[in-house]
Amino acid sequence: MNVLSCSINTLKGLYDISGVEVGQHFYWKIGGFQVHAQVLITSWVVIAILLGSAIVAVRNPQTIPTGGQNFFEYVLEFIRDVSQTQIGEEYGPWVPFIGTMFLFIFVSNWAGALLPWKIIELPHGELAAPTNDINTTVALALLTSIAYFYAGLSKKGLGYFSKYIQPTPILLPINILEDFTKPLSLSFRLFGNILADELVVVVLVSLVPSVVPIPVMFLGLFTSGIQALIFATLAAAYIGESMEGHH
Repeated sequence: MNVLSCSINTLKGLYDISGVEVGQHFYWKIGGFQVHAQVLITSWVVIAILLGSAIVAVRNPQTIPTGGQNFFEYVLEFIRDVSQTQIGEEYGPWVPFIGTMFLFIFVSNWAGALLPWKIIELPHGELAAPTNDINTTVALALLTSIAYFYAGLSKKGLGYFSKYIQPTPILLPINILEDFTKPLSLSFRLFGNILADELVVVVLVSLVPSVVPIPVMFLGLFTSGIQALIFATLAAAYIGESMEGHH
């Protein structure tokens, strides 16, 4: 009962985190729900960039790839290598999921650093990278949790839950708690790093607007890519761990 209570409190805490706000936000009322309009707007822009780039790159595929097709094939090969390394021989069906996570986070992070969102005026708040909002990172983390539960159950059935009493039943509470803390760590890591990077750039621009922010912005682009890779790698590792049943 203590474990169940702790797990419920952890889920409640994760839900409460989605209400965390940094600055002022722009909302839409849809029915009885209140949604972050700025997150939806920037997410749609990121999705449009990804879809548009993919359509242009594969519109006229060549046997010997060049230009955009060559670049996208390299990205696909990179994602396949990450998936195979972390998941193992059965990585194939999970490449689209890992690739979607990586590309969405990568483009979202870079969009926050490169696109001049501030020139678009909103009634309240301002536009920023989708991953700059805790709601986005929590949603991505929960999707990852659903994915690795599905991976384990689809391969092992109800026998998947035997992992919670391995190597000894004494570790049952810790093993259960681990699955509830994974989405917390994933979401906070991504959200905290992206928010911190944007805040540092804003502060430096206000203090020394000419020279100093430029190298910091380049560093932000590098760390943004690293954060996307870390999230995708951890997601693949969790799926592989769930399918193999070891830690």
